[in-house]
Amino acid sequence: MNQVRLLPSRLGAQASRLLAPHGVQRFSWCSRSSGPPATFPSSRVGGGSSYMEEMYFAWLENPQSVHKSWDSFFRKASEEASYGLAQPRPPSVVPESRPAASGRTKTSKLVEDHLAVQSLIRAYQIRGHHVAQLDPLGILDADLDSFVPSDLITTIDKLAFYDLQEADLDKEFQLPTTTFIGGSEHTLSLREIIRRLESTYCQHIGLEFMFINDVEQCQWIRQKFETPGPSPSILALLSPSRFEDFLARKWSSEKRFGLEGCEVMIPALKTIIDKSSEMGIENVILGMPHRGRLNVLANVIRKDLEQIFCQFDPKLEAADEGSGDVKYHLGMYHERINRVTNRNITLSLVANPSHLEAVDPVVQGKTKAEQFYRGDAQGKKVMSILVHGDAAFAGQGVVYETFHLSDLPSYTTNGTVHVVVNNQIGFTTDPRMARSSPYPTDVARVVNAPIFHVNADDPEAVIYVCSVAAEWRNTFNKDVVVDLVCYRRRGHNEMDEPMFTQPLMYKQIHRQVPVLKKYADKLIAEGTVTLQEFEEEIAKYDRICEEAYGRSKDKKILHIKHWLDSPWPGFFNVDGEPKSMTCPATGIPEDVLTHIGEVASSVPLEDFKIHTGLSRILRGREDMTRKRTVDWALAEYMAFGSLLKEGIHVRLSGQDVERGTFSHRHHVLHDQEVDRRTCVPMNHLWPDQAPYTVCNSSLSEYGVLGFELGYAMASPNALVLWEAQFGDFHNTAQCIIDQFISTGQAKWVRHNGIVLLLPHGMEGMGPEHSSARPERFLQMSNDDSDAYPAFTQDFEVRQLYDCNWIVILLPFRKPLIIFTPKSLLRHPEAKSSFDLMVSGTSFQRVIPEDGAAVRAPEQVQRLIFCTGKVYYDLVKERSNQGLDEQVAITRLEQISPFPFDLIKQEAEKYPGAELVWCQEEHKNMGYYDYISPRFMTILGRARPIWYVGRDPAAAPATGNRNTHLVSLKKFLDTAFNLQAFDGKTF
Repeated sequence: MNQVRLLPSRLGAQASRLLAPHGVQRFSWCSRSSGPPATFPSSRVGGGSSYMEEMYFAWLENPQSVHKSWDSFFRKASEEASYGLAQPRPPSVVPESRPAASGRTKTSKLVEDHLAVQSLIRAYQIRGHHVAQLDPLGILDADLDSFVPSDLITTIDKLAFYDLQEADLDKEFQLPTTTFIGGSEHTLSLREIIRRLESTYCQHIGLEFMFINDVEQCQWIRQKFETPGPSPSILALLSPSRFEDFLARKWSSEKRFGLEGCEVMIPALKTIIDKSSEMGIENVILGMPHRGRLNVLANVIRKDLEQIFCQFDPKLEAADEGSGDVKYHLGMYHERINRVTNRNITLSLVANPSHLEAVDPVVQGKTKAEQFYRGDAQGKKVMSILVHGDAAFAGQGVVYETFHLSDLPSYTTNGTVHVVVNNQIGFTTDPRMARSSPYPTDVARVVNAPIFHVNADDPEAVIYVCSVAAEWRNTFNKDVVVDLVCYRRRGHNEMDEPMFTQPLMYKQIHRQVPVLKKYADKLIAEGTVTLQEFEEEIAKYDRICEEAYGRSKDKKILHIKHWLDSPWPGFFNVDGEPKSMTCPATGIPEDVLTHIGEVASSVPLEDFKIHTGLSRILRGREDMTRKRTVDWALAEYMAFGSLLKEGIHVRLSGQDVERGTFSHRHHVLHDQEVDRRTCVPMNHLWPDQAPYTVCNSSLSEYGVLGFELGYAMASPNALVLWEAQFGDFHNTAQCIIDQFISTGQAKWVRHNGIVLLLPHGMEGMGPEHSSARPERFLQMSNDDSDAYPAFTQDFEVRQLYDCNWIVILLPFRKPLIIFTPKSLLRHPEAKSSFDLMVSGTSFQRVIPEDGAAVRAPEQVQRLIFCTGKVYYDLVKERSNQGLDEQVAITRLEQISPFPFDLIKQEAEKYPGAELVWCQEEHKNMGYYDYISPRFMTILGRARPIWYVGRDPAAAPATGNRNTHLVSLKKFLDTAFNLQAFDGKTF
């Protein structure tokens, strides 16, 4: 007896786009000479068609309702067909036509036609977005791929491609469980199936989601869009449109980066916030570029209009110190009642620079911190929204870095709603020259985020998509992207002429009816509102703007602190000043030091087997604790542990920080016999301690440093540290350092206590891995080299307060840059006694000479100032040359702000000594250019400070070990040649 099998048809070359990678597609029947499967009822196979037809329909309805042999048969048929159709076929192969109907049973045609209809449905779900009507201008495809699926163009094409006949259009077909277009109906005519699929997937919404691996998530999206709810009427378009019109009338020659062409973004954001509030969200943190920012501040955050309008006054005086920033970079924090849900909602729009997408990881870090402090591990109370431009979303690498943090345990924010304002242009660059991917949003596919493209001139479609996006995020706690395909009515800014570079596009834009008028005409035609009601709403909003404009004229002073995105209630006085200007004691009681040292030397968990090499390290810590000494790693342990005891959360993040690049830290212990079983002794110090988080990051600097900066923004009562694997790796995060860390307080009066740990040292390891580039940080320090300071009683803390980055544990917060050791981690002399850390001690900005030279300072011939590892080279060489009484060595532990007062004391201590600055870095790098003018300011030209170190160079270090040692010996010889500068003028 012949066995009936399903085999995939050969398909034409035009179908290659249709097939890959997901389609269950077209089949043909053929017979093979072999016996029937043992499980098939032999009396039935090849018999009347009614039995197979009955089995097939029953299987479609419920696979478990038929015998397992039939379930296996139909399931295997679908799988084989899907597999066969996913294989590409050379174009030279001629498609095989379907056998004539007379050569097939009615049942075989029935099954074949049903499978073809399932394939058609799936084709729409996978590729319908390619033919969706997304461009409001009607001149560009939203994607850059020139291919249009041939099976989705016309009805004739569809029928021909799937080998269906026109007569089949009115036949009823069973709907598979992978579609919801039928609603409560289980069968539909082919004509109606196509109509509903066209309506869902090929109109003003284009969906990309079939690449998602999770079947439940795909089904959820299908159901939301294939059975949409009622369309709302959106008069909310009034306020963003009229706001832009008002600004254009009042300040026509001012840059404001208006939202014209995508005014629908405002109701889109409000919908996301409203829906999220309905689902329990209480805090939303937003990040966005400059375009539309003033509109968001006015109509989403609800910043007072007069405070926005007064920013256009060129005579407005700044009340805050610092540079301030342009109005379309400023942030805002606001707590209000959500009008839709009548629930409290906190909105924070994070201030950002012009550097597009740089704010993305900052927002995510702040969101993570807010979730942490609320105990919101699942992201049910706090969420983030990121607004992007199309060119930047595709072009900026930090977008990719930020996406890759989205599902990492220590970095996830449990889903972000991304809104792309897709102007279809980047400044003046055509999308075809700006990206290689079909869509600007393709980067989101790497994390299986669904992407909803929508025509921004269809407000109702936009609102529905945004509602679904918010529901997706709060249901699955995963990222989602809304791509608002729109246009930019003006140039990059209001002064720019776009016709130079996009003449045809802007001819069409000039003819384009604004979306508010287009939508209002629709509502009036439908009778939803009357023309009078519409005009009254316009007049009402215009009147609000005019009244606010009148009040804005009374404002003469700008307070940037009123635009603060991350306030710290209770930390400062009401006027924003510190509650105290004294440095708190930083010493620790010895019993606390001892306890921390004991825990650092132990494994707090039972039956936990550690590596034998680690046992040796722990024994070394135990020995140092007993001897009341610490190396760098143990000192770090004690610093962190003492803060945890005081209830201060500590978070250390970066590449390989759990163990430490140089295998010195070991804050996370790994069981050698149980996979993924770990222990963090730091979290076992005290029962009521603050939590300690130490987390290896992804291999990213820009994204991760931005994330930790955002984390540090959320609270002043935390120590947040980012460690570079090697110090020079910070240069791939330079944007965060330059635009946020160095300048954040000056621009946005935003305090931040982020700490950067940058391993640094010239050790012959090559141009990379050597220098953390301290000269760059010093160049950006804002203390004045030429200003002679007044040494008041609070000079030390006042100097710290006035600088842009310094130390922590103060009544204010500043970033701290620490150049950390490498070889000194194990140097036998690089240790400190408990005596320097116990109660009553404090940080030493300058460590003076304490050897033989200090006993007879008048006989000292040379005073060498230095910082860092070179001190140990100098001490060794001084001893070798027997110059301990003639040469004093003073260390600067704090380079910036410059310790003028202590330097003056040290210089005056040795009145006859020649002053030298010695560094291991090249002369055009390191510290000399920073310290030299400051020495001159405090000491004058009568006592110059001579340079000793390596000669200027382009690369920071040599890769040749011998060259390194020769240059080291050369400058050490100069440092102790007491006649080296005789006869020379400064």
